[in-house]
Amino acid sequence: MTPGLIVVTVTYSPGPHLDRFLASLGHATERRVTVVMADNGSTDGSPEAAIAQYPDARLLHTGANLGYGSAVNLAVRDYITNPANPVGAGDPEFFVVANPDVVWGPGSIDVLLEAARRWPRAGSLGPLIRDPDGSVYPSARHQPSLVRGGMHAVVGPIWKSNPWTAAYRQERLEPSERPVGWLSGSCLLLRREAFDAIGGFDERYFMYMEDVDLGDRLAAAGWQNVYVPSAEVLHDKGHSTGRDPARNLAAHHESTYTFLADRHSRRWQAPLRWVIRAALAARAGLVVGNSRRKTRRR
Repeated sequence: MTPGLIVVTVTYSPGPHLDRFLASLGHATERRVTVVMADNGSTDGSPEAAIAQYPDARLLHTGANLGYGSAVNLAVRDYITNPANPVGAGDPEFFVVANPDVVWGPGSIDVLLEAARRWPRAGSLGPLIRDPDGSVYPSARHQPSLVRGGMHAVVGPIWKSNPWTAAYRQERLEPSERPVGWLSGSCLLLRREAFDAIGGFDERYFMYMEDVDLGDRLAAAGWQNVYVPSAEVLHDKGHSTGRDPARNLAAHHESTYTFLADRHSRRWQAPLRWVIRAALAARAGLVVGNSRRKTRRR
């Protein structure tokens, strides 16, 4: 008998997105799916409404706005690795993590599961992600090296077609099934053995970069991050991050420093960390200030 599948999503007043997420999920797989909503403090009532409408949905109140990775880890501990919980009778090998503003393409989860059999060292697998206008979002990327990531950060906002951004985002490659540096955390099929082996998401990241960090640590532990463009989802990204863009831009820069400082943590690299910190602070000051001015004009 084919086991069920657990899908974890983190909710924070997701509004009508959550209903579209749950309604389209039945088209993504032939398996019975249990959705665990790790709720970070929703006030719009949509998670409670989902419980009433969808019998296979479960609501886990995290108790505070823990951030994305911490909420996922809590849901995994309570509903997947906890043998006392009957929901833990899902697939012993895989589970899905996805944002509640994802709309599932037909068979998308089953296609990811089929690919996982072809890639036995895949710790994470991600689909092709489309933006609401139908364009392909560059969700499969290289790890951000100092040069490639740094130039992307510095010149990307003013020179969109620069070669460093194109290389980092792999924009000039045709979609193909292949290992990559990291995959967007908005929709991932995760191998439980791999996720457990690295301790799940790093909870120091409140938002942003937790998926980059996850992909990097999976690779360091001998696993692969595999892009599977034959599976497709639509992502109406930014439904929650758009509420306070200045705060979220600041959080993005802070998370970026955490990621880079971890990768250059030796004592003799302290001057490099100082330069990274100063450069990110300067960039954050510019983009956050610009965001606040735009908000005031609106």
